[in-house]
Order: sequence, then structure tokens, then C-alpha cells
Amino acid sequence: MSEVSEKGFVPTLLLCFFLGVLGVHRSYVGKIGTGLLMLITFGGLGIWSLVDFIIIACSNFKDKDGLVIKAQG
Repeated sequence: MSEVSEKGFVPTLLLCFFLGVLGVHRSYVGKIGTGLLMLITFGGLGIWSLVDFIIIACSNFKDKDGLVIKAQG
């Protein structure tokens, strides 16, 4: 069984939903570089943000250490 990130699932999902085009959710999980890239490109004009939202919702999003961010349960 893979280890789970200490970053919260719900905060990551909400940050992506409300501030995804600014890359805030990526900065939250430690991916500063891609967070800044999302900020510059407005989340890939929204497409990159939508893809990230789906990946987070499916519990497949990983933090900077490669640990999965998923809902507890």
C-alpha cells in the first residue's frame, strides 16, 4: 500500500476549484514551479486546471514527494 500525503484532500480540491487557474493548489502541495507556470498561463487557459481538478477528485494527484493526496477513509 502506498503512503498518503500529509496534505489534505479537501483543501487541495477546494483550492483547485476556486483558485485553480492561479495554480494555488499546486503551490499548496509543494509544486512551486508548476504553480508559477499555471499563474503565468492562467492554468493553461483553464484546461490544465480542469485536468488537475479531475485528477484530484479521482484521488490520483501527488504532492512534491510523490505521495498521493486522497480522502481518508
